[in-house]
Amino acid sequence: MAKFEEVKDGVIFPSGDKNDAFAQYFVGQSYLKTLVADPSVNVGVGNVTFEPGCRNNWHIHHDGFQILLVTGGEGWYQEVGKEAQFLKPGDVVVTHDGVKHWHGAAQDSWFEHIAITAGTPEWLEPVSDEIYLNLKK
Repeated sequence: MAKFEEVKDGVIFPSGDKNDAFAQYFVGQSYLKTLVADPSVNVGVGNVTFEPGCRNNWHIHHDGFQILLVTGGEGWYQEVGKEAQFLKPGDVVVTHDGVKHWHGAAQDSWFEHIAITAGTPEWLEPVSDEIYLNLKK
């Protein structure tokens, strides 16, 4: 049994539907509930829920940024060339323009964050099992 299974039903906001539109950029299953999609404010806000072991590919935000507000479960965030950061509810991550990174659930836990994103994402290669399976809290 995975930890924090209550996250699958949404902690603060609903977990949303299966994230099929971006499934090719994830290892495992994620869910997305769009919270703000107003082109006049030029920023997207979404509640992203990850099943245990799910993570997104390495990616870069061009001409923008990403802010992650962790709301449930346990997960990871890593920038290229740096150690991975263990994430828990209340953690905040700021990813600056042009920084290659990834984020996702711990192997044994559901994980949820609000993603506030501006700019254009460039999706890259998946995070290797060698990196992911060797993460230690």
